[in-house]
Amino acid sequence: MNLAFASPYFLILLLLLPCFLWCREHIEVFYFPKLNWVGKESPFFSIDPWIKMLLYTLMVVSLSEPYIYDPSSSSHKRGRDLVLAIDASGSMAESGFDTKDRFKNKYEITTKLSQEFIKHRADDNMGLVVFGTFAYSASPLTYDLSALSYLLDMTTVGVAGESTAIGDAIVQSLVTLSYGNAKNRVIILLTDGYHNAGKTSPKDAVKMAKDEKVKIYTIGIGKKSEYDVALLETIAKESGGLSYSASSAEQLQKVYKEIESLEPSPIRSENFLDRYMLFYYPLGLAFVLLLFWVIWQRRSR
Repeated sequence: MNLAFASPYFLILLLLLPCFLWCREHIEVFYFPKLNWVGKESPFFSIDPWIKMLLYTLMVVSLSEPYIYDPSSSSHKRGRDLVLAIDASGSMAESGFDTKDRFKNKYEITTKLSQEFIKHRADDNMGLVVFGTFAYSASPLTYDLSALSYLLDMTTVGVAGESTAIGDAIVQSLVTLSYGNAKNRVIILLTDGYHNAGKTSPKDAVKMAKDEKVKIYTIGIGKKSEYDVALLETIAKESGGLSYSASSAEQLQKVYKEIESLEPSPIRSENFLDRYMLFYYPLGLAFVLLLFWVIWQRRSR
């Protein structure tokens, strides 16, 4: 474990420490007769200079945000930049996708299984795109997978409109991926319908993905007659990915497990550091020390 500071420039303030002793002896205290309260010595400035120095040091150290980290956590991480693009159009409100719970709709089941998939992606930098009539980024790329899962849980059917803009979903996913730095970049596109909305055609969107060397894995949800099988296969093939069909929750779970076996690529970034922040220790100690001093001053009067 190594010690570091998130804001080390605050440590420069420690150079003022000698002033607590030197300035006390060389600076006159000015007295204004019409303002008696100015001439009175504040309880804080009557503290012994050594205690003042200790309080000052603790506050400066707290401001510099010390933390400890494991350097090995940043040099051996392997993963990919991955975006889940999930269809939230009106057709995803249909129930019966899960034979064990026919009352839940396709979107609820897809969300649940996607959250299980997210839990196993500890080394991945993941983002979330939700699409319908339009597409939007529900979460940027992040290593905080619990936050990503929470944001996914906050989405609902129809949040992006009733139609299906597959082309826009791919483009928005590419925008989200543009903020990452992994060599292996992947989009997992889940839909249960035909492309019938949006500004960008799937053909143009796939060309953009090819230019960016981004693989797209497509998953058709529900009966094959209900979504564009040929389009999803073309998107996957031209981008170097694979196309899957999931007519039930059980099959979708199997598809996710297969995708989990994708070969990860190395990522090295400071964002991977397992940090344990320590700033609240000196801050708390300074507060307790000051509190005890105030109590002692009142009792000594």
